Amino acid sequence: MTIKIHKEIITPGFYESDALGHINNTVIPMWLEKARTPIFKIFTPDLDPKKWELILAKIEIEYLRELDYRLIVIIKSGIQHIGNSSFLIRQELFQDEKFSARGLTTLVRFDYKKKQSQALTEKLRSELEKCYWPSS
Repeated sequence: MTIKIHKEIITPGFYESDALGHINNTVIPMWLEKARTPIFKIFTPDLDPKKWELILAKIEIEYLRELDYRLIVIIKSGIQHIGNSSFLIRQELFQDEKFSARGLTTLVRFDYKKKQSQALTEKLRSELEKCYWPSS
């Protein structure tokens, strides 16, 4: 099986920077969400919010170095762990080929009508496994 780590290229906007020309720390969570789109499509291929099955349970970001609004950012996303109804997405941001930030996000498959988590199906689990982040 081929492992598929997703890559997203972000071109920062001046409006995303602070007075020092660095990307504001509140922007990174939005970029991480954008980069999770291929994983969202495993659950909702057409991204229709009326069919949405996921909720964000936790997000953790480690800022390792400043990001400059003048340089592109590459975000790599993969699955680090799969549980019964939840899974952990690992994301790494690179700028100028330097590891700049790390994000860990827990998403839960959720039934909005019943207001409770629901188990991952074997099909969903199989698709998530194709995105496993290789052990380091």
